Amino acid sequence: MTVLETQGLAAKHAARILAVAGTSAKNAALEAVARQLAAHSGEILAANRLDLEEATGMRPSLVDRLTLTQARIDSMVEGVRQVAALPDPIGAVTKMETRPNGLIIGKRRVPLGVIGIIYEARPNVTVDAAALCLKSGNAVILRGGKEAFHSNQALVRVMRDALEESGLPRDCAALVMDTSRESAAELMNLTGYLDVLIPRGGAGLIRSVAAQAKVPVIRTGEGVCHVYVDSEADLQMGAEIIFNAKCSRPSVCNAAECLLVARGIAADFLPVAKAMLDTKGVELRGDPEVRAILGESVTPASSGDWDAEYGDYILAVKVVAGPEEAIQFINGHGTGHSEAIVTSNYFTAQRFLDEVDAAAVYVNASTRFTDGFEFGLGAEIGISTQKMHARGPMGLEELTSSKYVIYGTGQVR
Repeated sequence: MTVLETQGLAAKHAARILAVAGTSAKNAALEAVARQLAAHSGEILAANRLDLEEATGMRPSLVDRLTLTQARIDSMVEGVRQVAALPDPIGAVTKMETRPNGLIIGKRRVPLGVIGIIYEARPNVTVDAAALCLKSGNAVILRGGKEAFHSNQALVRVMRDALEESGLPRDCAALVMDTSRESAAELMNLTGYLDVLIPRGGAGLIRSVAAQAKVPVIRTGEGVCHVYVDSEADLQMGAEIIFNAKCSRPSVCNAAECLLVARGIAADFLPVAKAMLDTKGVELRGDPEVRAILGESVTPASSGDWDAEYGDYILAVKVVAGPEEAIQFINGHGTGHSEAIVTSNYFTAQRFLDEVDAAAVYVNASTRFTDGFEFGLGAEIGISTQKMHARGPMGLEELTSSKYVIYGTGQVR
């Protein structure tokens, strides 16, 4: 038996205990996790400094993802406590009816079992995923990237100690200690132990996992998000929305990667938007119409720019005829994550809402709100871009399945 199979077997045993642990026991464990993360913040920050020292040649946006601060640890702690305060989905009966033969048939919410998470250089995912899995009754096996290994190791050690302190198995949360490609491949094929695998990261990681895994996969986080500024938009509002959607945190999956502008207002709007984007040094990659308006400072866009998830201060910009072309373009190049329109026309907004195929569609708001906390779900396991089982921010309910429970009085068929 391999090391990973041993972890998988331990996680299955832990999942059976956790599935029937009850709300109070899970909340007590979450409180212990929060308390210990706060108490060991110095140790966690020291481990993170080791990762940052080894992060040579990494893009600034990825370094930002990797970096922990006291404020970010405090946010993790608060996130764990928010998950503890959320209603427990496990055991909820979503349907109950009596059949003509007297059988009482109900549908009850249950954990998925053992969840594997493959993710890149984001230590906050370690805590978010563990907290959500714990509250929803699932054991979790975490496989982070090598860039965050020291941070993840410290975080998981603290959480496992807290689980043991609270009376739950340490193996409710485990970290894959091997960060090689071989361990990722083995995790993708751990069919006897994992019930579902959730990749969190860039499009390359997610597509690779979906193509190779034998374990069922929930695709999350592919974020080629668009903002379309309509001819009937408030131009200042549009500029502020694209600035926020691109610049507030460009490395995350709900950041905008492409700006579409209606031809009728392009000459007035683009200089306003560029002036704001210039304050953050955003590189614009535009089509010929954009370059005709803004000049040579705009890099000519290639065909690949319309499908790129930059995760950086880079923005593709295109002029379109109007909402019909914008909708067609988004449905052709988007990843089904988050899309936004800026317009004062109610009917145009409704058409955009109806016809754009994405997990979250916005009218006059930034795509950056696609987030479990902002949606009132607490922390999230990821943003699902698929349509089966879960779509959009995945909170507690999305980490559950269901079983039918049937009460009889001796009925036979």
